[in-house]
Amino acid sequence: MKRRFSLCISVLLCIGAYAGSGPTIYKKGWIDFNKNGVKDVYEDPSAPLDARVHDLLSQMSIEEKTCQMATLYGSGRVLRDSLPTEQWKNEIWKDGIANIDEQANGLGTFGSTLSYPYVNSVENRQAIQRWFVEETRLGIPVDFTNEGIRGLCHDRATMFPAQCGQGATWNKELISEIARVTAEEAKALGYTNIYSPILDIAQDPRWGRVVECYGEDPFLVGELGKRMIKGLQAEGLVATPKHFAVYSVPVGGRDAGTRTDPHVAPREMRTLYLEPFRKAFCEAGALGVMSSYNDYDGEPISGSYHFLTEILRQEWGFKGYVVSDSEAVEFVAGKHKVADTYEDGIAQCVNAGLNVRTNFTAPDEFIIPLRKAIADGKISFDTVDKRVAEVLRVKFWLGLFDNPYRGDGKLAEKIVHSKEHQAVALDAARQSLVLLKNEKEMLPLSKSIRKVAVIGPNAEEKKQLICRYGPANAPIKTVFQGIKEMLPDAEVVYRKGCDIIDPHFPESEILDFPKTEEESRLMDEAVAVAQNAE
Repeated sequence: MKRRFSLCISVLLCIGAYAGSGPTIYKKGWIDFNKNGVKDVYEDPSAPLDARVHDLLSQMSIEEKTCQMATLYGSGRVLRDSLPTEQWKNEIWKDGIANIDEQANGLGTFGSTLSYPYVNSVENRQAIQRWFVEETRLGIPVDFTNEGIRGLCHDRATMFPAQCGQGATWNKELISEIARVTAEEAKALGYTNIYSPILDIAQDPRWGRVVECYGEDPFLVGELGKRMIKGLQAEGLVATPKHFAVYSVPVGGRDAGTRTDPHVAPREMRTLYLEPFRKAFCEAGALGVMSSYNDYDGEPISGSYHFLTEILRQEWGFKGYVVSDSEAVEFVAGKHKVADTYEDGIAQCVNAGLNVRTNFTAPDEFIIPLRKAIADGKISFDTVDKRVAEVLRVKFWLGLFDNPYRGDGKLAEKIVHSKEHQAVALDAARQSLVLLKNEKEMLPLSKSIRKVAVIGPNAEEKKQLICRYGPANAPIKTVFQGIKEMLPDAEVVYRKGCDIIDPHFPESEILDFPKTEEESRLMDEAVAVAQNAE
């Protein structure tokens, strides 16, 4: 009831803000999205959600439907323009688009020019949303998606420990607080769908994305994931957990070139790797999910009817939409070789249950062959209607057809990376620390210490502490800097000691190699300062 009341206020604010400043589509209490001067069912805020979906779907052309099945990457990656241009009338998204990912968040070619101050970012997405509402035939709003596994993926948002650090706290209430902060900042900035949490379990330490997982235990991952999902969706956002499914155990623990063939028995698959996702949908009600690009038992997940329909929808009752991980659709034919052509791979994915294709390439590259697959009879019109209806249902749940212009620049300036949010992040960081042993009670460091050696490749690292899926341009204080500040009267010396990866990696994991001259120098320097320290 509280959310509905807030939504009504949002509708009035939206109409008050935009009535009289543009076309006459902004009416008292509703928006004339299709510009016909009549309040259609889908434009009526008081109509049942399913009736609104059905009415809109009945008015859509096949071009408009297929555009609701693709992502447009923002921030100069695919969407090259910072703001709408006349040329957009000639682009494929003239008929709409499902979502725009990472627009004006501080990444991409535009960097901070669109994302900071925060009000610039809010106004940018609102301007783009206005184009889709006012310039496309049916005015279907965009779902603005963004990452958020350790704080919102936005320029100078509040950063939290990596998910492995969050998992190390074993604190469900803390995860709820992290979700609250992430949601508050996302709402203020105008994002509507957050790709979080990661629900993969990490059981192979060789795998390069272990840091992004809550842990190896499905109960822990499931319980913490539930808190993140509920916290995001309680604020009226969609939570899109990832990567469904059996993603985190590629053969040999290699990520990059493999991403295939997880050696997992059916019982393990169910009780370990799927269990956190079952909780996400059955107990937390997540309205989004990202399908992974790996296979299971020779079948690509993103093209698997068993995973995307039988398990996800029929068994677990999923009511949202499925978005592919980048290149997951392309991999069906290109990597997994289970489809003869890209068009066949698209048909396999859509028939399996995929709603929206995401990749760092133009949406035309998916939408045009998708339309051909439909014309060739490889995908039925009923299946297309079902997939599009699931996307629209989420957009109506979000309230985008009542208030499409999300975000509040003034509020964002007050709360994004606020002192209160930084305090939550500091608490999370402290709770994430795991002290394995404290020989001779060395910690905490005494203020009377006069010489300290700080050694290790991460002690003065900044770049690698900023996560691609967390806040961009976050203010980083290194371990070395922190110790120097805590011990202002001591001589604090840093030496790197070694690199994270040696010159012979990965062969050096199993074979011995003599140290290079550079490796010997780094080690000798570290040993020397360590011997001279207290």
